[in-house]
Amino acid sequence: MTKTYRGSCLCGSVRYQAEGPVSDVVTCHCTQCRKQSGHYFASTNVADEHLSIEGGDNVNWYHASENAKRGFCRICGSVLFWKHKEDDFTAVLAGSLDGETGLKTGKHIYCATKGDYYEIPDDAPQTP
Repeated sequence: MTKTYRGSCLCGSVRYQAEGPVSDVVTCHCTQCRKQSGHYFASTNVADEHLSIEGGDNVNWYHASENAKRGFCRICGSVLFWKHKEDDFTAVLAGSLDGETGLKTGKHIYCATKGDYYEIPDDAPQTP
């Protein structure tokens, strides 16, 4: 049975739906993710072919590097997506998903650059 995940920005101008399997949540502690989100970035990966976005005209894409871009709602500013130019999936912010997800944290990345004001709260694998 295929699970359907739905999510949106804070104001509801951007809504999305993901059909099919998604990855465990990956938390990124890099400086870019912390600056954009205000803490660390927690996302799940969805195959591009299984992701549909309603209100896509309201998504602004910020090219944070030559390889990746970050999508957010142009109206309320909610961070929603991260996309590497060579990947066939899009990272969707776990906090933007609606309702119970059943997802779990699978790993933490860029831990060497995490903020000094918090500890990583679980036993999921960590990479520097």
